[in-house]
Amino acid sequence: MSAATLYDEEHFVVLETNQPEVILTAAELNEKLRSILAARQNDLPADVKQAGEIEAQIRYLIDTTCELSMAPGEYLQWYAIRLEK
Repeated sequence: MSAATLYDEEHFVVLETNQPEVILTAAELNEKLRSILAARQNDLPADVKQAGEIEAQIRYLIDTTCELSMAPGEYLQWYAIRLEK
């Protein structure tokens, strides 16, 4: 297995307030973040806003952090995982 394969971000475990943990594909996580970001464009952290359009914001979040600030007492976190066969 090449070193690059160790860092593939194809699957993520997602933790969300009052929800069981779920495993999402990269495409599913992108879609989840897209819907959240589209609804919250006026209420985003400054660093996320500065990333540009929604697609750039999604890439910024996945590349630089593992969480998005939500309402007080709520959270959305994701972590890249590698599934074993």
